[in-house]
Amino acid sequence: MTAREVRPGLTWVGAIDWERRLFDSLIPTPQGTTYNAYLLRGSQRTVLLDTVDASCLPALLDHLRGVDRVDDIVIHHVEQDHSGSLPFIMERYPEARVLISPKGREMLLDHLRVDAGRVETVEDGATLDVGGRTLRFLLAPWQHWPETMMTHLSDDGVLFSCDLFGAHLASAALYAPDGCVEGPARSYYAEIMMPFRNAIRRNLDRLEGLDIRVIAPSHGPLHDKPERIRTAYDTWVSGPPRNAAIVAYVSMHGSTREMVERLLGALAERGVRTLGMDLTSTNAGDLADALVDAATLVMATPTVLGGAHPLAVSAAYLANALKPKLLHVAVLGSFGWGGKTAQQIADLMSGVRAEVLPPVLTRGLPGDDDLAAVDQLASAIADRHAAAGLS
Repeated sequence: MTAREVRPGLTWVGAIDWERRLFDSLIPTPQGTTYNAYLLRGSQRTVLLDTVDASCLPALLDHLRGVDRVDDIVIHHVEQDHSGSLPFIMERYPEARVLISPKGREMLLDHLRVDAGRVETVEDGATLDVGGRTLRFLLAPWQHWPETMMTHLSDDGVLFSCDLFGAHLASAALYAPDGCVEGPARSYYAEIMMPFRNAIRRNLDRLEGLDIRVIAPSHGPLHDKPERIRTAYDTWVSGPPRNAAIVAYVSMHGSTREMVERLLGALAERGVRTLGMDLTSTNAGDLADALVDAATLVMATPTVLGGAHPLAVSAAYLANALKPKLLHVAVLGSFGWGGKTAQQIADLMSGVRAEVLPPVLTRGLPGDDDLAAVDQLASAIADRHAAAGLS
């Protein structure tokens, strides 16, 4: 892809990674991703905002062909998908200084071992006049690392938002296509930003009153209709959960599956939207996306050597790390001779501020009493959703 103009004098010079299918060795990226960098030319200074992952350095260098001088390199976030090419860019432009948050400077020196003498810090609200245009730096810690910041090009209403409002989406379109907010942007929020909802809420509040006509994130297409992604974030971050229950399950010999099928039907009969997720085929991204606004998570698992199935352990660990808006969690399953499955799952999810409902566990195949207990669990979930006024 060629460099593309965002505004006169402001150009996208990033890289599109069409083939990336797994991010951080964890997050599925079925539609690839982008590493966005931007070049701002003022009458006095030329500024590069972020670099790209080192694997895509050739694309960045190609976009910078003919750029003889860069005065400032703004690094919004130290993680290498943003900063990995920085050492090479610093070598190419020896006159350039690096501008970063105070915490970011410390982390940048640890992660990339660049020349400390060329790294300068900016404080919250500091400005940089590049000649006819002004950049204002906004420290925004914990979206999603402690050193992150954003930059506002006040004259043009462009917000360089770092990971906030981003998406893993390789696209030839400069601006977000239809479906991006509901699809890749929501998944990106779920997988990366959701654990930091409280910090993100504060940063969203700080943006009120700013002239924002374009949002230029570090991943995915830009937003030229910023109200769409901002409204979506308001809902994801602060809106109530939906009247929905996730039943994440794994079954070895059919006993747990029979209970899951009974629960899914009973919940549906009681007006609760349900999503059954077979953990043998569900990836981390799909589970994270479902957790954005579900009110209840039921972990359904057989007992393996006295504890939960490893796939259920992994799913519980992930849910705990993502800290979704869950109101209730429960454990369903079967065992052969005994074990501590329910307590193990509860312990793994202790960081989720949710009511733990009584577990439903059966030895071997479920009998009539066991299935009746499953129905009672469905009623308990439905009653609590109704009492909370969930829709």
